[in-house]
Amino acid sequence: MSELFSEAWIKSLGEAWNKDTMIYEPLSKANFSATIGYGFIGDEAPQCIMVIHEGKIVNTTLYHHETVDWDLRASKANWQKWIKQGFGITKLGPAVATRSLQFAQGDYRQMIRNPLLSRPFLRHFVLMSKVDTQF
Repeated sequence: MSELFSEAWIKSLGEAWNKDTMIYEPLSKANFSATIGYGFIGDEAPQCIMVIHEGKIVNTTLYHHETVDWDLRASKANWQKWIKQGFGITKLGPAVATRSLQFAQGDYRQMIRNPLLSRPFLRHFVLMSKVDTQF
């Protein structure tokens, strides 16, 4: 069991990502490359990052002042709820509207309007639920 946002946790998420064609194939078609950070609302910086090159994870690590393209933030309670209960399209809009899920970096509107990006984004929450997470 890995603590949320620990090095072991983000590595497990990255490994699951690279095995899931529903994530990396559409992102590859979109030529999506980015660094995504994950953390908690109110923190100065994300806790961990994933580096994506053309849809595939090429590095996962704890955050060490890297430039991030996307930075997802939520409270510990919300991360826990979404990882345990799931997070689909019906939860995305309200989560963003109520600022339960915050994009400290990245263009939410651009992502949600492009199915090659939005479907993998939602799918990666499914993968989070498969990572054995300690809160």
